[in-house]
Amino acid sequence: MTEKLARGTQPDPAPGTTDPHRTDNGDHGGGLKRGLSNRHLQLIAIGGAIGTGLFMGAGKTISLAGPSVILVYAIIGFMLFFVMRAMGELLLSNLNYKSLRDAVSDILGPGAGFVTGWTYWFCWIVTGMADLVAITGYVQYWWSGVPLWLPGAGAILLLFVLNLAAVRLFGEMEFWFAIIKILAIVALIFTGLVMVVSHFESPDGSVAQFSNLVEHGGFFPNGLTGFLAGFQIAIFAFVGIELAGTAAAETEDPVRTLPRAINSIPVRIVVFYVLSLAVIMMVIPWDRVHTNSSPFVQMFALAGLPAAAGIINFVVLTSAASSANSGIFSTSRMLFGLSLEGAAPRRWAKLSANQVPARGLLFSIVCLIPGVAVMYAGSSIIEAFTLITTVSSVLFMVVWAYILVAYIVYRRRNPQLHAASVFKMPGGVVMAVVVLVFFAGMVGVLTLENDTRSALLATPVWFLILGAGWWFTGGARGAASRSQLTTPIKTDS
Repeated sequence: MTEKLARGTQPDPAPGTTDPHRTDNGDHGGGLKRGLSNRHLQLIAIGGAIGTGLFMGAGKTISLAGPSVILVYAIIGFMLFFVMRAMGELLLSNLNYKSLRDAVSDILGPGAGFVTGWTYWFCWIVTGMADLVAITGYVQYWWSGVPLWLPGAGAILLLFVLNLAAVRLFGEMEFWFAIIKILAIVALIFTGLVMVVSHFESPDGSVAQFSNLVEHGGFFPNGLTGFLAGFQIAIFAFVGIELAGTAAAETEDPVRTLPRAINSIPVRIVVFYVLSLAVIMMVIPWDRVHTNSSPFVQMFALAGLPAAAGIINFVVLTSAASSANSGIFSTSRMLFGLSLEGAAPRRWAKLSANQVPARGLLFSIVCLIPGVAVMYAGSSIIEAFTLITTVSSVLFMVVWAYILVAYIVYRRRNPQLHAASVFKMPGGVVMAVVVLVFFAGMVGVLTLENDTRSALLATPVWFLILGAGWWFTGGARGAASRSQLTTPIKTDS
């Protein structure tokens, strides 16, 4: 980082920098303004846990795993909770960390920081492409003849303009996006339970009832293979869960708000994933859920409520826009941090008058444009969506794995910091290893289906590109020689 932290120590604040434990509302170390309040971070964390993978990808996941998809989401959520707790302890161990990348770079070295930062950036670029695919699919619900490129291009332009504003406006946007998603899921759960209790009969003759979860082939209708295959897209549903850590540098009081956001994850998973999908499959037998559209929309349409289905389609459209918005925010901040460490062009560390890293933001926006072309790569929207989400899932697991490895090394080098921590990771190193083994197993699961296998085989290309980039830029020595900015200069007006 700019003022490189000594490995495993809490340094005295250098001139012009912030104290590691300072939590005021001023600028944070590198010039990013702490403009996000507690309510912003809480809803950003919720929004990160309710993404396109749930609304768009749940249909295919259900078709693969049947009712056992409930267990799939519960297991993934359980594992990722420990990733978040590890990240929380690392970030709160030194408030000079502006993002999860900073912690990884300080603990594991600049090479690991280079891989984590650029991979996380690419994760959100790929995820943004998936969101563009989803946005197009949702628009086609109303306007089937819309040119495939138009909805995605419109979304890119709109989100670019909105992200040029101050970070507080981003927080407000995500706050209301999350409110919309929460209200929609609560309404779906309530409506579905009423239909189940009243034994609602849909036009196709199926009856809404609790027993739909165990009938139609049982809880594991496609056996172990189907259950494991369900993890493929389900993992993607959780990308962005770490967004609260990315936004921590711009939060007014991270010591108070970050633990609250992370500790609420289990409740969110139970309500938003497990309960909502259980209700859907009680109303619609799993083998009648369509794979090429959102099951949330299907449930209301099947119930003979087309107006409600249209409203839910609008909700899932805003959810995809919210995910893309979060991705654009994350990529610009990640490029900001990389530029401060000399791992990206120094001009990306310059902030606009609104204290937004506008140049990195523009670069990320330009890189999203090829996502429009991806929609022409497959025979259907869901095929393109599956291709992109597999690549994104693998790369996110790499980033999450780096967080856990950094935590393990942090525990070995700094037992005194762990002892003093007020937000210790439950299970410690043992759970970190368990989750790493789980991620390794998930990579194996992605080889089970042809579509995910082909995408998995393509992901090593990214790491070859990273290796070449690290070598051509002089590695750690080159990064150190280029890292000369102590505070970003506000030159853009």
